[in-house]
Amino acid sequence: MRPILGISVVWIVVIVIIFIVAVGISFAMGYIMRKRTAEAVIGSAEKEVESIIFEAKKSAESRKKEILVEAKEESIKTKNELEKEVRDRKADLSRQEKRLQQKEENLDKKSDSLDKRSDLLTKRLESADKKLKAAEDLLGSRQAELERISGLTTEEARALILESLEDDLKHDKAVLIKEYDAEIKQDCEKKAREVIASAIQRCAVDHVAESTVSVVTLPNDEMKGRIIGREGRNIRALESLTGIEFIIDDTPEAVILSGFDAMRREIARIALERLIVDGRVHPARIEEMVEKAKKEVEQNIKEEGEAATFETGVHDLHPELVRLLGKLKFRTSYGQNVLKHSIEVAHLCGIMASELGLDPTLAKRAGLLHDIGKAIDHDMDGSHIELGVALCRKYHESPIIVNAVEAHHGDVEPESIAAVLVQAADAISAARPGARRETLESYIKRLESLENIAVSFEGVESAFAIQAGRELRIMIVPETVDDDGMKIMAREIAEKIHNELEYPGKIKVNLIRETRAVDYA
Repeated sequence: MRPILGISVVWIVVIVIIFIVAVGISFAMGYIMRKRTAEAVIGSAEKEVESIIFEAKKSAESRKKEILVEAKEESIKTKNELEKEVRDRKADLSRQEKRLQQKEENLDKKSDSLDKRSDLLTKRLESADKKLKAAEDLLGSRQAELERISGLTTEEARALILESLEDDLKHDKAVLIKEYDAEIKQDCEKKAREVIASAIQRCAVDHVAESTVSVVTLPNDEMKGRIIGREGRNIRALESLTGIEFIIDDTPEAVILSGFDAMRREIARIALERLIVDGRVHPARIEEMVEKAKKEVEQNIKEEGEAATFETGVHDLHPELVRLLGKLKFRTSYGQNVLKHSIEVAHLCGIMASELGLDPTLAKRAGLLHDIGKAIDHDMDGSHIELGVALCRKYHESPIIVNAVEAHHGDVEPESIAAVLVQAADAISAARPGARRETLESYIKRLESLENIAVSFEGVESAFAIQAGRELRIMIVPETVDDDGMKIMAREIAEKIHNELEYPGKIKVNLIRETRAVDYA
């Protein structure tokens, strides 16, 4: 048993040693493999890092070149813009120099012309004084001769002439009184129309004029139901937020906006059109659209005021006055837009002031601001003249401008030539045929009445009222009326016009008779 046990121990030791050697070899092999793998990974990482660094350097160089190119292009662009601006400024200065030179030449010409006129007037005055002295001497000698022949003194002859002309004077007085009565009546009717029109513009009542409605086109009739909303909530919201009445009737694909305030109508129109395009119609959306429309109209008002000052060349106005000028776009007088009327008056004032050798800028400023009170007479009590004067004083306009605004309807006496020019320009703009609705209708009616009176006489071939009704030109049948009969007919036509029509100033009745003799050889 001992040998066997001894052999077993030896084998066990051998096996243990072999196992230990095998484990050591495996550890050594694993270490070698892990080392080689790590070295391979490190080598690959180093190559990848080198590649990344190379690509980064390459990208940086490319980006650097692009930045340099962009910088060069921006520099060239800036240089070109600066050169263009310099050229434009040089051209502008050149044009201004030419204009100044031309103005100086015109002033020199006007000065020479005024000197010549002054010399001519001096000569004419001297000649007139001589003629007046000669006429006085001749009158004295004639008067002495008449007293000697008639046996009457000057006072006795004057009394006799006055007595003989007393009846004629009474008749002329009656005619003048009648004319003055007619003129006063006409002025009263005109003033009454102005008061009524102003009241209609400033106060909403229960009737609608043609100029107090706007029409919004709908894409289809289904939109009417959406605008009305459930139990009418949408249309009530629109009317309460805008202050405008929405009329939805049988008119196909249309909604009528009714109101006397043109600015509110414009806000309502813009809000409704935006709601139609958006398609979402409910009270919250309506309120949002109305607020946006108010901002848009306010911006439009500011732009219109600035455009008016730019067009007329009136600068340095207070921003609030510029805004109020823009509000005049939504104000009318007898159908005439007040902003366009104010611009027209400003241009007329500037032209007349230039012709008279006055300051056109001051005249334009007075003309542009003469109706500024109409921008707030919807909201405040008082006539547009009183409100305009208050505004001009509030924003520190000069006393000349204030007086021009206050005197443009003759409420006070004008204190400057500019105020007189504003009165004239305002009357010209308002009285221009076609400028105002009622003026145009009465103008056409007067022309037709003049022509009808002329053609009612026998021997009249045709009649034409020309020069805005200040002249009536009548073509006569030469075989019916001779030259002597023309004078009688002209007088009869003039008397009939005087008796049947009311008109300002005078009307020239011009009869034309043409006789032609034609023969052939």
